[in-house]
Amino acid sequence: MSSVDTRQVNRDSLFLLSQVRVDGAPEAYRVKVRNLSAGGMMAEGDAKVMRGALVHVELRNLGWVEGSVAWKQDDRFGIAFVDEIDPAQVRAPDASQASSYKPPRYTKTHQVAPVSQQPEDLARFRKI
Repeated sequence: MSSVDTRQVNRDSLFLLSQVRVDGAPEAYRVKVRNLSAGGMMAEGDAKVMRGALVHVELRNLGWVEGSVAWKQDDRFGIAFVDEIDPAQVRAPDASQASSYKPPRYTKTHQVAPVSQQPEDLARFRKI
């Protein structure tokens, strides 16, 4: 795919924190994911990468994804994934936290009894 062809690929603009591990380096760098597509992503951060370097990126709900650095400019760089991913899965809420989420008590609505269970003698209630 030429550089002109890749501009037509759908990208999801988002702001997501992630980690990048450069092949051979023990430490992982924290980066901001600026946009994401099935074939790659743009990251921003202080990662010490160079064009062509093999990297692994930790993406929410997917885990570690393998790729290579396609370009670098200042503190931003592009990563081309080895295998395509599903960007919608990364955008979804964190699967490990979704099941344990409980809304705050103050957001719960008051339950009103159905009309069939309300008192039949409504005349005794004062109308305002």
